[in-house]
Amino acid sequence: MEPFFLPVTEEEIRKERAKARDLRKTQWWKRRCATGICAYCKTKVNPKELTMDHIVPMIRGGKTTKGNVVPVCKECNNKKRYLLPTEWEEYLERLKNEEI
Repeated sequence: MEPFFLPVTEEEIRKERAKARDLRKTQWWKRRCATGICAYCKTKVNPKELTMDHIVPMIRGGKTTKGNVVPVCKECNNKKRYLLPTEWEEYLERLKNEEI
């Protein structure tokens, strides 16, 4: 099944990226990263190595808001890419089942 994408213009993505840059500078974001724990895999990493992930990706209509971003390790962010939360959970579940 093909993922569902909302039509998002380059201008909208540019605006959301600018909001993300601004949000990364806030004390709120710095506190979120201070624990050094990835929101997805729960791995402990250097807080400076955490990246901002949009739970609902910008390319799928997600916005840069406090409720839609989480600190994650680069590995999880690169793997999740444009997946929605339910699609990401299915992916993680498949990985877990393959390990068993």
